[in-house]
Amino acid sequence: MSDRTRYYTDLVPTFPDPESWTFAHVLRHWAGQRPDSLVLDCPEEQFTLTYAQALAGAEVVGSAFYADGAAQGDRVVLMAANSSRFVRTWFGAALGGLVEVPINTNYEGEFLRHQLDIAQARFAVIDDAFAERWVAIADQARMVEKFWVIDTGQGIRDKALALLRENGWAADPWEALEQAERTTLPVPRPQDLGAIFYTSGTTGPSKGVAMPFGQLYFFAQIVVSLTRLTPDDVYLTTTPLFHGNAQFMAAYPAIVAGGRAVIRPKFSASRWIDHVRDSGVTVTNFVGVMMDFAWKQPPRENDRDNVLRCVYAAPTASTYVEQFKERYGIEAFVDAFGLTETCAPIMSPYGEPRPPGAAGLQNKEWFDIRLVDPETDREVAVGEVGELVVRPVHPWTASNGYYNMPEKTVETWRNLWFHTGDALRRDEDGWYYFIDRYKDALRRRGENISSYEVEQAILGHPAVVECAVIGVPADQEAGEDEVLAVVVASEPVEAGEILAWCEGRIPAFAIPRYLRVTAALPKTPSEKVRKAALREDGITPDTYDRTAAG
Repeated sequence: MSDRTRYYTDLVPTFPDPESWTFAHVLRHWAGQRPDSLVLDCPEEQFTLTYAQALAGAEVVGSAFYADGAAQGDRVVLMAANSSRFVRTWFGAALGGLVEVPINTNYEGEFLRHQLDIAQARFAVIDDAFAERWVAIADQARMVEKFWVIDTGQGIRDKALALLRENGWAADPWEALEQAERTTLPVPRPQDLGAIFYTSGTTGPSKGVAMPFGQLYFFAQIVVSLTRLTPDDVYLTTTPLFHGNAQFMAAYPAIVAGGRAVIRPKFSASRWIDHVRDSGVTVTNFVGVMMDFAWKQPPRENDRDNVLRCVYAAPTASTYVEQFKERYGIEAFVDAFGLTETCAPIMSPYGEPRPPGAAGLQNKEWFDIRLVDPETDREVAVGEVGELVVRPVHPWTASNGYYNMPEKTVETWRNLWFHTGDALRRDEDGWYYFIDRYKDALRRRGENISSYEVEQAILGHPAVVECAVIGVPADQEAGEDEVLAVVVASEPVEAGEILAWCEGRIPAFAIPRYLRVTAALPKTPSEKVRKAALREDGITPDTYDRTAAG
């Protein structure tokens, strides 16, 4: 490291004692200090909670799980769209030392079965609209003993309850969770498992990241530091709560700071600034193309009529960030680089101009990081591209490993460093720049996609014998992908037919936009598909585009 090297030095924990780094302690603290202040606002439901109400409700929900036989450390699956009931379930599970397992609401079939197999959860809270997906894999989901079903207002809750009961499960309306008798709950510790959040499965089936309560707190604390959250702040999130971005990088940071979380069901580019204004939002976040979509809205005279102070944008579109700040009257854009497994070891100082494309500086007090040759694990020189490897300086601030996947844990944490699979470089001043993914992960419309899992699903088509899935550039600046599948078939088959076959077998966001049927895939001497060659080819004239096809 040169004398010029800078570091991120602004992180000072809101709760200085690491033994207090649990959701239970944070909620109890603010319920005592700010009982009548709002902690949650769900505008679509016209629903709010004060800190005192949130604590009382969480104690009841936690007690309900224990009344139904839960033991501390049991897993509770949450498969639901954004709602106050999702949040209240999370609060109750966390307060009682249970392990929250959020599952992507787009998942079904093999995707859903795999995640259940990993978690081995005894309890599940789901939206009524998803009951049929569970029944479709009932034989593989018998580890779940009981469901609580959220009424989504479609008039199908009672049908969903009946369907689950007919298939051998106990099932109650979600409201039963708020009708239990309040009992004394276990006191969670920072080292206890708090949640299992799933990776997108970049190099194989998705992995369950085992996150202790201490790590969940610290991830939130990082965002508190990045965005300078205080009890006066109001943090809006519109991304799905089953993603860490919404939960421990938006809602939970607001709670750590003693502020208010505003949760909406989904992002609307045309109404984004209205939502900011209407709820008195001071901080919010963008993921992927959200910033691009908001920027491309027609300017309005009242764009600056808001109290928005800071935006956490990952990534930040550097070519127009200054114009964005001017247009909406925003004080600061911040960014960071990290993973569910590691928190964010690279952070950008608040209000400070960054070199174009820079993600931030090393948070040296809390994380050791290196850029290494991915083949040898030896450090590369400053300015060279290497794989980011990470390890925490303090206990319980990173993942315990992959739940029920010991081999993957050992492989990824080899040489006692977590290997991110991401290529970065560092300049002489200490700024880190994300270059590319070594892995074959894709990202589309804010969703991470496993090329492996999409390939496996397409290979299930009777006519497909080989399949390679890659990302091709989308037409937004924020670096997202469109999905291209290149397949080899055993008989004549139309590309559109294969993509139609994918519906119901692959989450809608993961179904490829493009598909090409070819005679053979390019291979290495060891018979591995050369995806780099496919990326070079890109979209060829004989590639089918399902968007163009209508």
